Amino acid sequence: MTVNRSPLPIPAPREDGRQRKARRTREALAAAALELVLRHGPDEVTVAAIADRADVARRTFSRYFASKEEAALDFVREDGRRINTLLRERPAAEPPLIAYRRAVGHWLTDRDTPASHHRPEIRALLARIDSDPSLFAAYQRIRVDAQEESVGIVAARLAVDPAHDPRPTVVVDAAAGVLTAAMRLWARHAPTGNQSRAVADLAALVERSYDALTEEAAAAADREALSARRKRTAP
Repeated sequence: MTVNRSPLPIPAPREDGRQRKARRTREALAAAALELVLRHGPDEVTVAAIADRADVARRTFSRYFASKEEAALDFVREDGRRINTLLRERPAAEPPLIAYRRAVGHWLTDRDTPASHHRPEIRALLARIDSDPSLFAAYQRIRVDAQEESVGIVAARLAVDPAHDPRPTVVVDAAAGVLTAAMRLWARHAPTGNQSRAVADLAALVERSYDALTEEAAAAADREALSARRKRTAP
């Protein structure tokens, strides 16, 4: 009997001193950008102010980020990387949509590697994205990069070429779209006060959102099948 097992995660390579310093510099710049953008709005924040807040030279900023908006949204890129790492680790026998959903579920509830939404300021920034064109554009670029990586992962799972088989792109766009919609609703409407309650509400909302997608897809398939049967039996 064949037993399906999840692939073992590949241990992350250990950082040397230079890599550790670079990571800390990037984190300091991202934290400074997030703080200043939330406090003043992206239009009123300069790259020089972010670099000064992070205690680095202005030219250092350009080694890590293309814009102040990208720096403020660096948590989105990190979350995308984490989801894709978890997606790679899902059992090969899982259908891609389920694999993506469960990778997201793991990311949302992982206590060892907490996702960005555990930080109260992240919800405040997410709530501003739709109303700020520069933040929205940067957010979309970062999402596209993460989703392109996801498409490659799903294509490898299915052993297909995504340029000729639409399934990887369709699955990823649908699954990532559900997550984005749920997070948008959460950012706008989650209860204030208890952050742990808000985080739990996000995980539950994401699950309900994926249920809504699969239930609607099943209902649509049933309606199409019924319509096809009626056409075949019509006089």
